[in-house]
Amino acid sequence: MWWDNAVVYQVYPRSFQDSDGDGVGDLPGIAARLSHLAWLGVDGLWMSPIYPSPMADFGYDVSDYEDVDPLFGTLADFDELTAQARAHGLRVLMDLVPCHTSIEHPWFTRHPDWYVWTDQPNNWRSAFGGSAWERLGDRWYLHSFYREQPDLDWRNPGVVEAMQAVLRFWIDRGADGYRVDALDRLLKDPEMRDDPPATQPFGLPLPDFLADLAPVHSSNAPDIGVALASLRQAVGRALLVGEVYLPAAEWEPYLEHLDHAFAFELFHSAWDAESLRRAIAASIARPGSAAWAMSNHDFGRLATRFGSRNARSAALLMLITKATRSPWARGRRARAMTATAATSTAIPCSGTARKRGGSPPRSRGCARSTRHAETWRRNVMTPTRC
Repeated sequence: MWWDNAVVYQVYPRSFQDSDGDGVGDLPGIAARLSHLAWLGVDGLWMSPIYPSPMADFGYDVSDYEDVDPLFGTLADFDELTAQARAHGLRVLMDLVPCHTSIEHPWFTRHPDWYVWTDQPNNWRSAFGGSAWERLGDRWYLHSFYREQPDLDWRNPGVVEAMQAVLRFWIDRGADGYRVDALDRLLKDPEMRDDPPATQPFGLPLPDFLADLAPVHSSNAPDIGVALASLRQAVGRALLVGEVYLPAAEWEPYLEHLDHAFAFELFHSAWDAESLRRAIAASIARPGSAAWAMSNHDFGRLATRFGSRNARSAALLMLITKATRSPWARGRRARAMTATAATSTAIPCSGTARKRGGSPPRSRGCARSTRHAETWRRNVMTPTRC
């Protein structure tokens, strides 16, 4: 498949390239830079969400899955982008957010049964702290992340059919696949039992407010494969890369339907040989399954965390780990990986105060908390630190 040994460049549209001078990056701006990405030697680009959104979570709160936010352009701009990408030999990946919508999505009022509700909240917690339940009238709705992001009920056939239509919509318009957000939160315990006290470490870093409970009912449901199969059915052989915040040893049910999963052991690794060795060893139990990365929109830039010289070394480490076979491809992709490491897109999370050589965020919850609009309104001069 085209993604075997591929290098994919994450584009954060808001800050990548502004084409019209309004101070916000956009789709025409991305299209204007495709020749640069092709020169770098990448095989494709993954765009963070471009859907209409109130931007409570910088686009991860979607209010319409089948359109482009005017902030970034139009559907016609997307069509032009994919056509130009194809002309440059580049693939385009969308960022799918299936766990939740924006509370402003029309589904929330038209189809309330498409969401997870209860008459009696349990002890489940939001990834950002506090209860995962928000009262509305006489009931509570579930939000695994912010309260503006109510969780969809993937046990409802209406949700499955609607999201399959979304997947097909973008594939038909030229997308080559998806990075799928927060997949471990997609299905929950239908009996809504309390999460029990944790009796052993989770296996990946968690903030203190999550570490004392074992999230065996609020996430990673045993029948997750049913929901994932519906994703695969909708996209056919298009690429599916999952954000699955679980130790790599627990990927098996996900990889029956996904092509790759992000190796979070490597995201959290310190910059020393033994830590890197352990992280890589943990992620290669199933050869070819890991999507190798050490930085994204939820984590600080490599150059910020490790310094520019070590950032280039880290990028080459990921390249070597992927075991690209062609010597020509190695040189070409090395240029892409080192350039990406040194100049990866600046975003609010990576712009929070963090010293060079500092540790990565303790969890995606800690990292993503800085994306919330209220955080930046409250802390204009003193941004939240993870």
